[in-house]
Amino acid sequence: MKEIPQDKVVYKTTNVFDLNSAPKAILNNHSTKSGIWGKINVIEGSLLYTIQSNPQEETLLTPEKYGVVEPEVIHKVSPRDNVKFYIEFLK
Repeated sequence: MKEIPQDKVVYKTTNVFDLNSAPKAILNNHSTKSGIWGKINVIEGSLLYTIQSNPQEETLLTPEKYGVVEPEVIHKVSPRDNVKFYIEFLK
């Protein structure tokens, strides 16, 4: 997983999602637009983050480990247990 470039700034933050409120769109393969990065922040529980690259990359996100979404890279998340998380979008 790459790091978010230092010059990127947060311009939008989602609500906090849980197992029941996570939008279906983020549970299926999707991507951000050109130039848009994402930071997936887990408040409690865990979230499986899958990057559809070759080879596919899976990372278990926790409050101690956030996920980085690169622009235009296909990915999805799978909520685990009593997860609570939010996403920051940067450009």
